[in-house]
Amino acid sequence: MIVGLWMMGGGAAAGVFGSLLGLGGGILIVPLLTLGFGLPLREAVGVSLVSVMMTSSAAAGVYLERHVANLRLGMTLELFTAIGALVGGSIAFLLDERLLSLLFSALLGYVAFTMIRARTRDSIQGVESPAIDAEPDDGPPPRPTLLDRLGGDGYQVRNLGRGVIGALGAGVASALLGIGGGIIKVPLMHLAMGVPLRVATATSNLMIGITAAASAVIYLVHGGIDPYVAGPTGIGVFVGATAGSRLGHRVDLRYLRLLFVVVLGYTAIQMLLRAVQ
Repeated sequence: MIVGLWMMGGGAAAGVFGSLLGLGGGILIVPLLTLGFGLPLREAVGVSLVSVMMTSSAAAGVYLERHVANLRLGMTLELFTAIGALVGGSIAFLLDERLLSLLFSALLGYVAFTMIRARTRDSIQGVESPAIDAEPDDGPPPRPTLLDRLGGDGYQVRNLGRGVIGALGAGVASALLGIGGGIIKVPLMHLAMGVPLRVATATSNLMIGITAAASAVIYLVHGGIDPYVAGPTGIGVFVGATAGSRLGHRVDLRYLRLLFVVVLGYTAIQMLLRAVQ
């Protein structure tokens, strides 16, 4: 009973963090269950995928209601992420747990390093074309491209090909590591595709539930999800994600980025120590 309450509390904290940063909470659930409760890594990954689904279901509605998330971009990338998740789930049970821990640590470290080096981009572009003195144009208006349709207010999506490749990798990583892929999707959309950080986190929250569901089915078939652990952890994650998604607009983006990097770095070190022991 007491252990279940601790799992619920840890899930709530992971849910708040996951909804704020669009990570789904899996980045904390896996280390929490393995390092804190001694759960085997593969079982922790299965429970984490369930928790990611809970985070997405709690946060996605709030972000859509506030028109923060980019639904078109999210669903476009999710087509490829789901494919990657099915592939990753198929090979997850063939890999050694130490290798999975090492992969988890390397991924966290790389993303933290990338985010901390990223320069702050101005979201406002102050170039306007003069409309008063412009010559009349009798030709048809230019047809919007796919990137134009995927963009949003104040920004335009770029590097779609790189985004597709990254989305496939996010799906594979989601199935292998139970992270929902948000840890890759948020930096991918923000740094490589020019999406503002707040929009990237909100859009990631839409995507991670679908990604996790595609992976969780395979873990369920292989008996890799413990319901006695997934139950209290999932409930805590849902409560925390609901609270976090409603508080997200009040958090300064500078602190959000700093929090992101600190937690990634700390977790990477812990998982690396586990891999080499």
